[in-house]
Amino acid sequence: MLAMQFADRSDAGRRLAAELLPLAKERPVVMALPRGGVPVAVEVAKALDAPLDILAVRKLGAPGNRELGVGAVAEGGSAVLDSSSAEQLGLTRSVLDATLARETQELRRRVARYRGDRPPIAVLGRTVIVVDDGLATGLSDLAAIRALRKRSARRIVVAVPVGSRESVAMLSDEADQVLCLMIPERLYGVGLWYEDFAPVSDEQVLALLDQVGGRSD
Repeated sequence: MLAMQFADRSDAGRRLAAELLPLAKERPVVMALPRGGVPVAVEVAKALDAPLDILAVRKLGAPGNRELGVGAVAEGGSAVLDSSSAEQLGLTRSVLDATLARETQELRRRVARYRGDRPPIAVLGRTVIVVDDGLATGLSDLAAIRALRKRSARRIVVAVPVGSRESVAMLSDEADQVLCLMIPERLYGVGLWYEDFAPVSDEQVLALLDQVGGRSD
């Protein structure tokens, strides 16, 4: 029996928002990692009356098991690689390059679909709250942090409902703050901590962004 569960991503977002309310005075930008982070981030943006944007990040999965992340790439080109995992899996440079090319193409498709021809919200000198639905390896969020550093965010806060101890520790070295509501002894999988962890579609992402006007500066 798990010690605590979230009903769904929206429930997790409301709980997360309650802990993030003190940041409202900093007029932060909320940045959702699609797709799963969007339902969580919408609740945070509503509660903090903050602008919401997406930051597209794609996991670099192992051949034959894309859910096993060995790295990640974010829009803007920031990429991270878990070299030890890649080496253990025997991934060659050519395989990694092919994976990066494929995921970069999908990343561009998502940016075009979710944001259209609008520019991303400027984060220069601002506090940015990066919201995801959970941290397994944490590599996607690490790529997001580095992408936001390149865009000169003043302060970066990673906010997630649940995460592994290792990923929280890793991100704490690069983010200014990591807020994780649950850090279980063993994660097993992010989805296990939700009663409803159904996949989020492109259509759902667009509908959710519309709830908060898509974006505002």
